Amino acid sequence: MNTDLITTALSKYGLTEAPGVQDNPVILQMAKDAGFPDYNHDSIAWCSLFANWVAWKSGYQRSMKLNARSWLTIGQPVSNPELGDVVILWREQKAGELGHVGFFINQDTKGSIFLLAGNQADQVEIAPFPKERLLGFRRLAKPTVNQ
Repeated sequence: MNTDLITTALSKYGLTEAPGVQDNPVILQMAKDAGFPDYNHDSIAWCSLFANWVAWKSGYQRSMKLNARSWLTIGQPVSNPELGDVVILWREQKAGELGHVGFFINQDTKGSIFLLAGNQADQVEIAPFPKERLLGFRRLAKPTVNQ
């Protein structure tokens, strides 16, 4: 289990986008820390930014990209996720480019997967998603060299 990823993600629980045209300086600083110096508006989808920041802060592999589906090639695929594994979901259409990424918390018998992620209702929170939207589970490792 990658519980340190969850601990790091929970340290930002409740962090929200700034309303209107303003930007939350904490999210912008997270972008810079995670290697996205050109990211300048929290209205731009930031679930992958958040996942990259959490992985960077915790010393794990990261996608180094702002698109959620980029996480499909990071870490090892797993079929039985554990707390802290990465969850990649499709958004709008399964074969499309859009997605959502977060960290696995749990799943229930009714077909929901619970993710701790950024940019869920414009904030860091835990929320359920239908398992039908699943593209994959990935288990991150600590790299042998710092990314």
